[in-house]
Amino acid sequence: MQVPLLDLKRQYQTIKDEIDAAIADVVETQYFKLGPKVAEFEAQVAEYSGTKRAVGCASGTDALLLALMALGVGDGDEVITTPYTFFATGGSIARSGAKPVYVDIDPQTYNLDPAKIEAAITDRTKAVMPVHLYGQCADMDRINEIAKRHDLFVVEDAAQAIGAEYKGRRAGSLGDIGCFSFFPSKNLGGYGDGGMITTQSDEVADLLVSLREHGQTEMYHHWTIGMNSRLDAIQAAVLMVKLRHLDDWSNGRSANADYYTGRFDGTPVTAPHRADESRHIYNQYMIRVGNRDALREHLKEKGIGNALYYPKPLHLQECFRHLGYAEGDCPESERASRETLSIPIFSLLTDEEKDYVASAVLEFAAA
Repeated sequence: MQVPLLDLKRQYQTIKDEIDAAIADVVETQYFKLGPKVAEFEAQVAEYSGTKRAVGCASGTDALLLALMALGVGDGDEVITTPYTFFATGGSIARSGAKPVYVDIDPQTYNLDPAKIEAAITDRTKAVMPVHLYGQCADMDRINEIAKRHDLFVVEDAAQAIGAEYKGRRAGSLGDIGCFSFFPSKNLGGYGDGGMITTQSDEVADLLVSLREHGQTEMYHHWTIGMNSRLDAIQAAVLMVKLRHLDDWSNGRSANADYYTGRFDGTPVTAPHRADESRHIYNQYMIRVGNRDALREHLKEKGIGNALYYPKPLHLQECFRHLGYAEGDCPESERASRETLSIPIFSLLTDEEKDYVASAVLEFAAA
């Protein structure tokens, strides 16, 4: 049997008529950048996320950079974040001119460990950027309390977490600014790149609207240097269709996760931890084993899709060597990078496929 890690063709077939009509509508208007479709989608994301405003942009990476720019983060500043994440997290901080300061993770949730933040704060620290990794929110009460005490901004990297909740509040509404990605493989994925920034502040949102279009307030009048980061109308149209189905898909992922977790209980396979106060949307379902690479080969032989995420933490990447980090500085991140593996979790998995995946993992664990 072949089981893909993700099957977007299968998803498309369930909403084909809606998607095709939405794309055709944009083509008929010939309005491809920003415009009414993007404005409508921005309003929907703001409502869905529980924020006052949402501002579309060209990618999740741009969302992070624009957020930092809007908060005035730049040369000489420091931003505390996690090294166990996609490169865009640390890369956006560096591109802003600030210095990424890497703090280790909680080994259960894989999110930034609040207990380690305060020791990393200096008089140059300007913000904290927690990542809601794999679809589960970071411990935002503790992070926000620390940030408030030290007068720091909080920028949520919610690229994998649209619809995730922390104590009843949605990702993107838990800090000063939230940043989403609509990369095709995300739970809410477009047909190309796309991003969104959420905030409760009209002032920040208006600033972001200007910054995404080269810092202009009106055509050819630029008060600052921004960037070209407009969301395509076709992406907005596609994403509005998918947003209508997102909660059903997220609930399907959660049900699949419950099935796997039940199968792995009491075995050498560590299932993802779900915090009591969280709605985990399982952008990935990460299992943990001591001999991860051998398991990966076993699944490959069985025809089961799987993926490594972040096999080299950011603090050990060549481009950040100048920051002076060394192996052992973030031991939990380094251990997670060696031991975790994602297995298929998308909502349209069949019962037969789930059983095949779980049985293959358990067969390896018992060997």
